[in-house]
Amino acid sequence: MLKSLFACGVLGVLLMPVQSQQISVCVEDDGDLRVDCQIEPKANKISSYEFSWSLGTKEALINTNVSGSASEAQFRDKSEVVELDPHGYRMTLKGFTETLPHNTTYMCKISGQVESINVERDHLAPCSAVSMFLKSPWSWITSLLLLVYHTHS
Repeated sequence: MLKSLFACGVLGVLLMPVQSQQISVCVEDDGDLRVDCQIEPKANKISSYEFSWSLGTKEALINTNVSGSASEAQFRDKSEVVELDPHGYRMTLKGFTETLPHNTTYMCKISGQVESINVERDHLAPCSAVSMFLKSPWSWITSLLLLVYHTHS
């Protein structure tokens, strides 16, 4: 039994994506768009953030705290950003889920590090805890290990 558990654990680690997903996009219950960016800031550097989306070759800045940069006028009163614990930021965009472009690349930049994710409007997941758990690679590994443990006990 212990050998099976170990083998499944090793297999799960080998099948896991090399780079963890540090950005996620979902729709909240009230219809707001949420973008979580969990980039760990570099030590001894002031945390700055920028959230934007790209449609083809055009990039639009949604929200930023970078001095000298300004978000597009259409987003100024529609977005807010809060800090996440232990690191990262969450941007909420109000009232845009009905008018979102079909295929959009969402980007976040924290202290110079950039992450992006391409999302189709029809495949936006709800922000429920269950859907976030199912999108995590660790959830599948944990479920597999629990299943193997349960069937061998």
